[in-house]
Amino acid sequence: MTDDIRSLDLNLLKALDALLVERNVTRAAKRLGLTQPAVSGMLARLREAFDDPLFSRASHGIVPTPRALALAEPLRAIMGGVEGLIQPASFDPATVQATLSIAATDYAQQVLLVPLLAVLRRQAPGIRVAVRSVPDGQLMAAFEQGEIDLALLTPDSAPPSLHARRLYDETYVLAMREGHPAAEGAMDLDRFCALEHGLVSLRGDPFAGIVDDALAEMGRHRRVMLSSACFLVLAEVLRRSDMVAAVPARLLDCAHGLVRRPLPLQVEGFTKIAVWHERSHRDPMHRWLRGLLRDLCQG
Repeated sequence: MTDDIRSLDLNLLKALDALLVERNVTRAAKRLGLTQPAVSGMLARLREAFDDPLFSRASHGIVPTPRALALAEPLRAIMGGVEGLIQPASFDPATVQATLSIAATDYAQQVLLVPLLAVLRRQAPGIRVAVRSVPDGQLMAAFEQGEIDLALLTPDSAPPSLHARRLYDETYVLAMREGHPAAEGAMDLDRFCALEHGLVSLRGDPFAGIVDDALAEMGRHRRVMLSSACFLVLAEVLRRSDMVAAVPARLLDCAHGLVRRPLPLQVEGFTKIAVWHERSHRDPMHRWLRGLLRDLCQG
């Protein structure tokens, strides 16, 4: 290992960062705007500096060694700090030209992104937004490769190494169409279980959710007649039928033709958070965006 860590200049650290993200020398060279031989030479210097192979060849590219993986997190912090130094201290939302990629569930797209986009069109018309579904099991990789700038999640689904901000706590209510017979009178547990229900299910048993878990603890069950992966579909079914559904309360703020009633049982709600990578933590535009999202949730 080299006796002088100062031989690791910024370009070498950038090369190591690119190699950890891309796991491929050719793609890392393209990312850095360099030739493949130049990056190979930088990798040789890095191996000497750390007295470790850092990467081994594989059929699909290169695989980091345990030493390289241990360097990944502190390196992200260093690179994020460097980027913060060279970026402007402020920016003008009215003139900025940029593209943001935001990952969100169907629920978060309706409740959070629709009002956020309306504000962006007024205050920052030069910002384009790419809305993506949350990548299953690949969220951290998407952040590291710059494919996602911000994600709207629940705490249990957020990688611990990401920055996070709590936005709000959500509760569940019973939704049904305007004029539904069950909209009048008391809603006790017997009446609730006798109704036809719909739910949104993304995984596991498509016809069971947290409401069914709560009912099972009481020795009860309900009649689930529809399982959908999309809240928009469920809302439309509720408008056109006598079906009901236990849904997050904020969804009904933007759902026309539906009314809400309290649930006749206790159902645990959830917390919504925004998460982001160290790379954008100090960026003025991203900080402004996160503040805008926070203000929308508290308004």
